[in-house]
Amino acid sequence: MPTRRHLLALPALLLPHRQARAAWVPDRPLRMVAPFPPGGASDLVARMVVEEVGQALGQPMQVENRSGAGGALGTDAVVRARPDGLTLLMGSQATHATNPALQTLGYDPTVDLAVVAGVCGVPAVLVVHPSVPATTIAELVALARTRPGGIRYGSAGIGASTHLAAALFAHIAGIELTHVPYRGTAPATQDLLAGRIEMITDTLPTSLPHIQAGRLRALGVSTTARSPSLPAVPTIAEAGVTGYEALNWYAAYAPAATPEPALARLHEAFAEAVARPRFQARLAQQGMLPLPGSRAEIAAYAAADRQRWTALVLAANIRPD
Repeated sequence: MPTRRHLLALPALLLPHRQARAAWVPDRPLRMVAPFPPGGASDLVARMVVEEVGQALGQPMQVENRSGAGGALGTDAVVRARPDGLTLLMGSQATHATNPALQTLGYDPTVDLAVVAGVCGVPAVLVVHPSVPATTIAELVALARTRPGGIRYGSAGIGASTHLAAALFAHIAGIELTHVPYRGTAPATQDLLAGRIEMITDTLPTSLPHIQAGRLRALGVSTTARSPSLPAVPTIAEAGVTGYEALNWYAAYAPAATPEPALARLHEAFAEAVARPRFQARLAQQGMLPLPGSRAEIAAYAAADRQRWTALVLAANIRPD
């Protein structure tokens, strides 16, 4: 089973040989369902990659936002779509790992959807308000132990990645933090900037401008390797919370009955797109990382992530609204 470190370290040249290109060719425009509202990470990643994949396939590819139920409505729409290779899902940690752990779904993403290709990973960063008397993860853990429940962290809501990433930190560190759920990341961030809460574990692209401006203090990144965007900031694991890792990842999926030639050609097109320097440069500008790998590796990766978050949800007794 591949680890996240293994997948993120795979060379960008994981491209199919052109002479062995799959025979399937789409005869109509394709659509990529982003199961979250416009403007969010799912939408952003989908719009970035469809430009590249559409060129590789010789057909336009459009993004369709179908939000609701934490990504479950859009996912269900793709599960029920015609399996002709023309309808894809921008799947993610939410659709394939945390949603199955948090809610009863009318489908099983591991059975009813087929992996097309990995796209990218979005690291998170643990940030605190500058008034918090902790400049390292170790100091934050020590502070939390002197104030059980006294450190409040915001999130985009119960079960959101911002909630689960911080809950995992507290669980592994053995500390008690107080969760303050909001209706989205933006209001949580505003309260953090105003000092009404002390902490948030949010995606790096969202937090980076505030870190660079000195409005928030970064204590640790959520991945197993340091972020090129914040090279001086240690990972949470290397800072002392051994085994900690949280990555909001994105991968393309198709209905399970999609013919193998279509899946193979789609995988080739996505692999080519993800490996292009211009696409990787765009990812880097957003603080994101390419997520290459075979279809089997991405499937194993998603399964391991689902297992991780299911264990946390049970251990911490997390229940959605």
